[in-house]
Amino acid sequence: MFPRPHARHSQIAYVTNDLDRALAIWRDEFGVPAFHVFTNDMPGLESSHAYPLKIALAHVGGTEIELIEPLHGRAPLHAEPLPRDGSFAMCFHHVAMRIEGTLADFEAHMASLDPVRHPVVWTGAFADLMRYAYTDERLTLGHYVEHVWFDPGFYQQLASAIPVYPEEL
Repeated sequence: MFPRPHARHSQIAYVTNDLDRALAIWRDEFGVPAFHVFTNDMPGLESSHAYPLKIALAHVGGTEIELIEPLHGRAPLHAEPLPRDGSFAMCFHHVAMRIEGTLADFEAHMASLDPVRHPVVWTGAFADLMRYAYTDERLTLGHYVEHVWFDPGFYQQLASAIPVYPEEL
């Protein structure tokens, strides 16, 4: 899954039940002063599971950090590792492999995965601008792997909103 044409590791993601508190930890303990924060409720988003999420992104040392808060406890894939008693947690959740190139390259990447060994548990799309799929690798790696493709122009637009650290001079 990792050594595939057009695929590169691009992200480390955590889930939390309190995004504001998680952001404060990243600011105070790890020196990341700001993230791009948004919700996944954009028109045109199609998903195999329509769960509301609050998402924060920052590029840190060449890797994207993603923090995800499942809203209203309705996102089982993201809420599962969080404590049910409401106590604060921030838990490692997945790494992302960004598939560069065309949509056909993403489709070829996904077709190259053995669905028995790498079961797809969540898929989605945003028009013809983005595709994603999560494979459940918890039995072997202990976490999920997200496979994501962006239209290059759309990715450039998204990336321009994400803070980069250390700041480029």
